Amino acid sequence: MLIVAVLVIVSMVTWATVTKLEQQHTKTVKNDLTTLARNLSDELTDVLGKSSNNAARVTHSEDTPALTTTAPELLALSPNLLSNIQPIMKRVSAYQNIVEARLYSTNKKLLHRQVATAGYNQGLSQNDDLVLLLESPSGTYRVGQHLIASRRILEDGVTYGYLMLINDINSTISQNRQAILWRILPLLVIALLITTFLGMLWLNRLLNPLTSLSRFTHQLSQSKDYTQRFETKAKGEVARLGQNFNMLLDTIEAELTINDEQNQTLLEQQQTMARLANYDSLTGLPNRQFVVDNLRLELARARRQSKDLALMFFDLDGFKGINDSLGHETGDLILIEVADRVANMLRESDLVARLGGDEFIIVPDRDVTDASLENLAHRVIGAFEEPFHFRGLALTVGVSIGIARASEANFELSQLMSNADLAMYRSKARGRGISTIFTNEMIETHKRKLLIANSIDNALINNEFVLFYQPKIASGGQVVGLEALMRWQHPEFGLLSPGEFIPVAEQSGKISALTRWVIEQVSSDLPLMQSVIPHKFRVAINLSAHDLRHTRLFDVIHTIFTEQQVNPEYIEFEVTESAYLENFISADKFFKRLSNMGCAIALDDFGTGYSSLSYLTQISIDTLKIDRQFVRDISTCHRSRLVTGSIIDLAKRLSLTVCAEGVEELNQWDYLLDHGCDHVQGYLFSKPVPLEKIALLPNHFAFHSTP
Repeated sequence: MLIVAVLVIVSMVTWATVTKLEQQHTKTVKNDLTTLARNLSDELTDVLGKSSNNAARVTHSEDTPALTTTAPELLALSPNLLSNIQPIMKRVSAYQNIVEARLYSTNKKLLHRQVATAGYNQGLSQNDDLVLLLESPSGTYRVGQHLIASRRILEDGVTYGYLMLINDINSTISQNRQAILWRILPLLVIALLITTFLGMLWLNRLLNPLTSLSRFTHQLSQSKDYTQRFETKAKGEVARLGQNFNMLLDTIEAELTINDEQNQTLLEQQQTMARLANYDSLTGLPNRQFVVDNLRLELARARRQSKDLALMFFDLDGFKGINDSLGHETGDLILIEVADRVANMLRESDLVARLGGDEFIIVPDRDVTDASLENLAHRVIGAFEEPFHFRGLALTVGVSIGIARASEANFELSQLMSNADLAMYRSKARGRGISTIFTNEMIETHKRKLLIANSIDNALINNEFVLFYQPKIASGGQVVGLEALMRWQHPEFGLLSPGEFIPVAEQSGKISALTRWVIEQVSSDLPLMQSVIPHKFRVAINLSAHDLRHTRLFDVIHTIFTEQQVNPEYIEFEVTESAYLENFISADKFFKRLSNMGCAIALDDFGTGYSSLSYLTQISIDTLKIDRQFVRDISTCHRSRLVTGSIIDLAKRLSLTVCAEGVEELNQWDYLLDHGCDHVQGYLFSKPVPLEKIALLPNHFAFHSTP
């Protein structure tokens, strides 16, 4: 930019100088040409004036008509006059830049042309329009590349002709321009070099701090080390720019520090999220999502390699009771201990995970034969034989295990987990604390349960349910009550017992509808039973734990009794010990309201549930029913006899009526009578019978023991 600027300035100065010199030269040449024209005109005036006078005198003396022409006109007719003119005209040859000199007559006819040096060298002007300048005042004019000096030859007001000098001004100017340039060009080049050198030194000194800053930024972009700082001794804008750049680096370094901290936090959060996404936060075991993702891969690999894969599904027996009674904190501690016990007994290649709640899963890595799987299941069950010790309590928790193979599920993950789940529930149904290997029969059983669950609503609409009544016998043999027992006349499966469809109804949430139907049906059958049985009696209706969670159950019962005009004193509601104590507060409030209405309350299956005797002083019941398992073993087990006698004695001391279930043998009745049992029921007296057969029951049951 500096060199270009210098070149432009030098060019402009040179151009201005040459232009000025050309103007001065043109002015000088013009003056010289004007002077020469004036001198030649003066000489030609003398010659032409004398010739004109002589010609005039000759014409006058001869007195001829031809002499009447004017003197200037005679000039063209006088050849001798040219001899006097030519020396004057030849003087222009001494001038190198004059092309030619012309002499015109008064009527602007060319009389004589004198070619000069420039005319011989460059050629004559072919411009015929130059004659027009003769009409202009005498002077010097620029026409194209020539200077034209036009002068009237005049004396005493008489014009004798015109003189025109043609000068080649361009050649002169060109020669002068070249001469000037050759003289000043070396000086200009030297000045340019000196200016450029000094300018570069000055620019280098001026831009050196900026160059250093540019070099520093380049190094910074390569090294990414933002702890460096720019240092300069310069002052002014570059120094301020360096200071601002250092301030920017301070900000960048601070932001990078913050970003590093935030990135570290994000990494930790990602690790935490990955841990939460794939591992259980309580036990540290892999969670459901992790197991599902890995099982999909393992199943695909097993299918490709034609290998089998096993899945063990287990949950904790009795965990819900511990969790509800001792709190979730204790439940969490048990789950942690369960995870540790199972993980410690497995091989490193085996996978154990927590699916949720108290459900766990094990994926064995090696042998999947029945013997190997049963051995692993026995070791898992054995790991829970030792009680859990928390806060001075020894808590025993068992497990029920279901085992399934991938080949039997067609290597489908959902089917495999469903099969293992079915096998686990089969273990629970068989008594808990055991393992079960899945079979296809379980699927049929499961399908049967699903069909039963889905048929309950239609069964209620189609009146497929019926009630059977089993009599309760007093110690004297008189019928004092009837227990209402449901049966289902299924169109496909035939007559179903409540032991099959009641658990299904509870699991599907339809038990409340069945309970309502029983209450309505008992209320409808009660008048007929009253007509058959003349004395006071009660009809027992069983309630489940799910019924006790139904907050509007009392309103339903009250509405039905009111609509069908039922005397509550003829109704007794039975509930199991575990169901009562599982929902103690709400259940106790509910049964107190029923008792106040006139209904009796019976506690069923006493001794098989919690067996918390302290609750007997708090609950609102009228009758205590002894479970059939104690009655069944009276004849063969001394302990059963002691327990049964103790229960009867306890009930008597609490002013409760005692009723024994499952009496099938006479010696059982004799034992119960001897120990003061109030009521009994069982096949010894009657099986459950439909309503129309109640009238066929004897008025009095009398049996005599064999000696």
